[in-house]
Amino acid sequence: MEKKLVLIDGNSIAYRAFFALPLLNNNKGVHTNAVYGFTMILMKILEEENPTHILVAFDAGKTTFRHKTFSEYKGGRQKTPPELSEQFPFIQELLDAYGIPRYELENYEADDIIGTLSRRGEQEGYEVKVISGDKDLTQLSSDKITVCITRKGITDIEQYTPLHIKEKYGLTPEQIIDMKGLMGDASDNIPGVPGVGEKTAIKLLKEHQTLEQLLTQIDQVSGNKLKEKLAEFKDQAIMSKQLATITTEAPVELQLSEIEYEGIQKDKVLNLFKELEFQSLLDKIGNTDSDDHTAVELEQIDYQIIDDINADMITDETAVYVEILDDNYHRADIVGIALANETGNYFITLENALKSSEFKKWAEAEHHRKIVFDAKRSEVALRHHDIHLSGIHMDLLLASYIINPAEAINEVAAIAKRYGFQDVGTDEAFYGKGAKRHIPGQDQLAEHLVRKARAMTNLTPKLIEELKENQQFELFTELELPLSLILADMEYQGVKIDEARLKKMGEENVDQLLQLEKKIHELAGEEFNINSPKQLGVILFEKLGLSSIKKTKTGYSTSADVLEKLENDHTIIKEILHYRQLGKLQSTYIEGLLKVIDPKTKKVHTRFNQALTQTGRLSSTDPNLQNIPIRLEEGRKIREAFVPSEEGWLIFAADYSQIELRVMAHISGDQKLIEAFNEGLDIHTKTAMDVFHVGKEEVTSNMRRQAKAVNFGIIYGISDYGLSQSLGITRKEAGRFIDLYLKSFPGVKEYMEDIVVDAKQKGFVTTLLQRRRYLPEITSRNFNIRSFAERTAMNTPIQGSAADIIKKAMIDMAARLKSEGLKTRLLLQVHDELIFEAPENEVELLKKIVPEVMEHAIELKVPLKVDYAYGKTWFDAK
Repeated sequence: MEKKLVLIDGNSIAYRAFFALPLLNNNKGVHTNAVYGFTMILMKILEEENPTHILVAFDAGKTTFRHKTFSEYKGGRQKTPPELSEQFPFIQELLDAYGIPRYELENYEADDIIGTLSRRGEQEGYEVKVISGDKDLTQLSSDKITVCITRKGITDIEQYTPLHIKEKYGLTPEQIIDMKGLMGDASDNIPGVPGVGEKTAIKLLKEHQTLEQLLTQIDQVSGNKLKEKLAEFKDQAIMSKQLATITTEAPVELQLSEIEYEGIQKDKVLNLFKELEFQSLLDKIGNTDSDDHTAVELEQIDYQIIDDINADMITDETAVYVEILDDNYHRADIVGIALANETGNYFITLENALKSSEFKKWAEAEHHRKIVFDAKRSEVALRHHDIHLSGIHMDLLLASYIINPAEAINEVAAIAKRYGFQDVGTDEAFYGKGAKRHIPGQDQLAEHLVRKARAMTNLTPKLIEELKENQQFELFTELELPLSLILADMEYQGVKIDEARLKKMGEENVDQLLQLEKKIHELAGEEFNINSPKQLGVILFEKLGLSSIKKTKTGYSTSADVLEKLENDHTIIKEILHYRQLGKLQSTYIEGLLKVIDPKTKKVHTRFNQALTQTGRLSSTDPNLQNIPIRLEEGRKIREAFVPSEEGWLIFAADYSQIELRVMAHISGDQKLIEAFNEGLDIHTKTAMDVFHVGKEEVTSNMRRQAKAVNFGIIYGISDYGLSQSLGITRKEAGRFIDLYLKSFPGVKEYMEDIVVDAKQKGFVTTLLQRRRYLPEITSRNFNIRSFAERTAMNTPIQGSAADIIKKAMIDMAARLKSEGLKTRLLLQVHDELIFEAPENEVELLKKIVPEVMEHAIELKVPLKVDYAYGKTWFDAK
């Protein structure tokens, strides 16, 4: 086997990785982007090069033998960012875990170590690969040495062989040093000859071969100015060449036999990846053991494949794992069900479960306690087969989400890993990925699902313990878990769509788009593709001569923010913006909704994401019913297609008025805000009065508009820049406005300051119901990252508490509808709004009980206020 030596420039690759990737943190606040990028490069090298010998060289310190020649060598370099410095110990730990030797040498640079070992490798018959981001190393290239230079990103590499250098520069590798002597190197503060750049240096070397020969033949150089420069800076050029020359005779004591590569120490690598929270790399490492679909060696587990359930299998508590492979569980089928409890582990097919009356009786029995993963998903999937899953007292997905909402958990294996359980394989490892995904035979499937169910029983006590430690057990048992079953019912019920009306809207929309297209072409004086940014840019900025605000690599920017700033410059802009809005409306909402109407129920069945956002807010997918446009008249009219599912019923909508401002008043304890809400004053008018020091009658519409912007902006930690953009005023004016606001409402100012201090001490903030959001970035040395975390600290308790309140209202509302014996159904939650469908004869009672329940979901220092409306469609309920 041919010996291959790989030499890596550690400092260069670490810097490249750090600046190529955005700053990343693990939950302890440790920056990890350089380590992650370094790992990606390392994995690529090991996979593609398959080295027999390998070493990573690092710089030993700031001073080298070159400083004796030129004390200002590397003098212009900026100090290493602290966010990078703190990652070097992890990079070294990474190399140790990978079994890769590292080396540094006092008074020498990493380049010199690489230069010395590469020449030794060449002499001893090795194929040598040098990896760096520094083109200085290309001087080492030879028939046996290839220098690989990282380019864009972290894994794009350009290979420098003598042939490649000849093609690129017309030079030999040795002449790279002469080129550096002439042109210098700003990054290393090598001066070179002033005024001589790369092109001139290459031209001179093609004519005179070496720097020394050139300097003896200055008279033959064309151009008097260049002659003068070469003569004047002759000594500086020689010194620059010396500085740029990598030594190949550094006193490196390592022998090549000592850096033979023996492979990674997998346990160490896995532990480090866990600590740094490199989830994708953990999965990648887990998949390297074999080519089949098993990730890691799993311990034997006993289980039975059963046709029915019997009394001997039932205990007080059972873990039930329902496997649905498609994300959209409304249309996907169950591939198997696993059970685990004190009596054993069991697998049953859906077909056998449905045949069994005992299974249905057990599943629907409230007194048989069940542990599940994703209660909503499991309940909806089984309910499509007429089985209601009752008695759920633990949902691992929700419990894990509450404990750390920043951690993306989508399977049992991820939770198991977090708590050190190694007996659960990942779904990707088991089923495969993408087009290669498949369901193995029943025995293998049964074992995989049973492992999940068994892990769920082992993990439950740990999750409960952590929830209690964090004072979050009530948040789980009284809010999120009961809510999941209410959401399951809402999803299963779905929302009726008037398909004919929606199609008619689509036809009207298409006609309007055609008219707009014609008008835009007339204003442009020619036909062109309005949806092509390139063609649009030419029309606006070349033909019509509008001022270009922003350019991209491919031409003029025609993004919405750019066009909005040009709206007053030409009538065509308004029409283009309207055209785009209608186009999105047509494709995303009208055509999008038509595609997802269930052919049987004539309804859309969205999925509410309960374990996704870090604030606790719900989101909605397939389709997203929380995002139906309301600013554009045509967008609002889409709500006309949302109708009751029963004859003679109405849509009833109720929403909280200014809930986040009311929560802010409560949390901050600001007396002026509390008084304003308790007295029923218009909060924006009251704010304008206090900030501008005017009476109620003197508040203008513009004053109220500005007050409203700052009221809502404060909730989101708005900056002077953000407010200036929102109001179209200068940053100075916006800053003054914010200062006036904070002077007027000192309680808000104190809250904002205190919550940031508190977050820095604890590392997290909480909502009124103890929902946590961890903020490791709040201690970052990077101003922008730290500022964002501080704004998040101010906002999350307010936004998160508002989310908790409407969730509590949903639970209370479901209980009230049941106790009143009403037929009314809760259909949707859209941010601060609840949407019901109700028989017409129940509306009068709803007008009383819906505000009553929603306004008393949680008692604050200020009243919660609810507005309601109803009508034949969602559009009418406004």
